[in-house]
Amino acid sequence: MKQSDKPTYTKSMVMAAAIAFLMLLTRGSHALTSVALPDASLALLLIGGLYLRKTAWFAFFVVLATVIDFGASTIDSWYGFCLTAGYWGMLPTYAAMWLAGFWLSKQSDSLDVVKYTFAGLLATFLAFIISTQTYYLFSDRFPNNGIIETMQYGWNYLPSYMGFTAMYLLAFWLLAKAFPKLHIVKTTSSNIA
Repeated sequence: MKQSDKPTYTKSMVMAAAIAFLMLLTRGSHALTSVALPDASLALLLIGGLYLRKTAWFAFFVVLATVIDFGASTIDSWYGFCLTAGYWGMLPTYAAMWLAGFWLSKQSDSLDVVKYTFAGLLATFLAFIISTQTYYLFSDRFPNNGIIETMQYGWNYLPSYMGFTAMYLLAFWLLAKAFPKLHIVKTTSSNIA
């Protein structure tokens, strides 16, 4: 590692550690703590795509989320209810969020309120469609009559799915705006580890 890469490497490691900690805190909160915070994974993946960008980081966070989910199911089998063949749909779900963050990182102002809101809402809605449809189509827990029939399932979860992710994305946006030194995208865009 060159001397000039050290601050960038340190910043990316700090960002990755923060994302991992928040993922553990919110995703595993139902099994790991007595406080049940809403899952922040989708927002964290968008933020990861924005700041970390590399495929290796994406793979790391997908594995972390999977380990948390399967770990929680060993603590309490109730958490394993969604761990079916439809669980594989989480990979494209997470990719939608990561790619939205990656797209934002390529913008001249990645925290422009219009671009940030557009990317966050569109990616979250797309993630909802992917995760809901793959679960209902492939979990074998519901009548599998095709995609048209499965569209009727799961829509009651849309407000909380969108709302919690939007809440976390807004909190991050406000934090990044309030503390501009935390917003490192354009100053380190080509060298983040």
